[in-house]
Amino acid sequence: MAHTTLPGSSGPGAAAARPAAHRIPLLDVLRGAAILGTLMTNVWIFASPGSEWSVLQGAMALPDPLADPSAAGVAEAVFRFLADGKFLSLLTVLFGVGLAIQYDSAARRGEPWPGRYPRRAAFLFLEGTVHFVLVFAWDVLMGYAVTALLTAWLLARSERVRRVAMWVAGSLHLALIGLVTLGDLATPDSGPETPDAAAVGLYAHGGYLDQIRFRLDHALALRIEPVFSFGLLVLLFLLGVRLFRAGAFAPTADGHRIRVRLTAWGLGLGLPLGAAAALGGPDFFVLGRYGIAPLIALGYIGLIGCLLDRFPAVRGAAALGAIGRTALSAYVGQNLLCMLLCYGIGLGLADRLAGSGPWWVMGLWAAVSLALAAGSALWLRRFERGPLESVQHRVLTARRRVRPGRG
Repeated sequence: MAHTTLPGSSGPGAAAARPAAHRIPLLDVLRGAAILGTLMTNVWIFASPGSEWSVLQGAMALPDPLADPSAAGVAEAVFRFLADGKFLSLLTVLFGVGLAIQYDSAARRGEPWPGRYPRRAAFLFLEGTVHFVLVFAWDVLMGYAVTALLTAWLLARSERVRRVAMWVAGSLHLALIGLVTLGDLATPDSGPETPDAAAVGLYAHGGYLDQIRFRLDHALALRIEPVFSFGLLVLLFLLGVRLFRAGAFAPTADGHRIRVRLTAWGLGLGLPLGAAAALGGPDFFVLGRYGIAPLIALGYIGLIGCLLDRFPAVRGAAALGAIGRTALSAYVGQNLLCMLLCYGIGLGLADRLAGSGPWWVMGLWAAVSLALAAGSALWLRRFERGPLESVQHRVLTARRRVRPGRG
């Protein structure tokens, strides 16, 4: 059966967890934090010699503060540890939440599911492809689009089917990262690799069309992360659905209790495990980024939620909320800004400041973050949606409009 006609509810407690007729402020703040948090990781890619290609050569392994206990070394290690994999997992959970909201919205309107959602997923994949080719090789949108199609189908199935899918996806993913970690431990350490000279020259001095051609020529290698982490993506999408339906983001007493538990377990257990993996060296990088980081991401959800429960009118929340409301535009915009600032086609900061330490990279992150916050707030004073969100909305709703004189 191609479509499932939706009932008015989706399981126990669903009605209490769904004030979906209006925006949930916590979700906007979490999206904003996730966008700026992913930049905390991606900014090091833009600043590395060889940029996007350097990721496959181990350039993203976290620095060792024990080997370099200087202020700069410790600051970089802490900065990157707090971000690496955590905010990407947070963003993935929030995509699952968004899918649950769209499902519930269709249910209230009595529309079949998945209905038009595959078109939305296809458009997201197209946006990700354009972003990959023209801006940034390590795009997340393409992987999210494919995962969303599977999750959308699972939303029309029973809770038991979704629970089994979560366990299977999570188990396969843990088995995979366990095997990779064991393989890394069994492989003799060959020492740090030298960045590929051709890639270094390409991003430092090459032309824009040359960079596009490089991404296309190496597309399979540069698209390996969403393939490797597909089980994790499915798990986190479905986890986002469960958290939303449990009321984890609702401004209620039950929601607050869930956020407190997420904080306690996610940070109380995740941070020590993550720190141990980071200090264990490159052999535990995969375990830390794809195994422990998602747990810490749940702690971030709980912590940010608890802080908003305590300080709902804090100014920083409004700035993050504005970025969250324009999340797609902000995500693409921050990568576009970093490309123009770091690559030779723009200011070439990565080459000019190579070897000068980590402070300028962290400063770059702060500057781009402030620009996004200011730009999002100013844009939303005049427009309801971000620029890319507006394009997406117009394209996806064009066929729904009924022309005069037609039934």
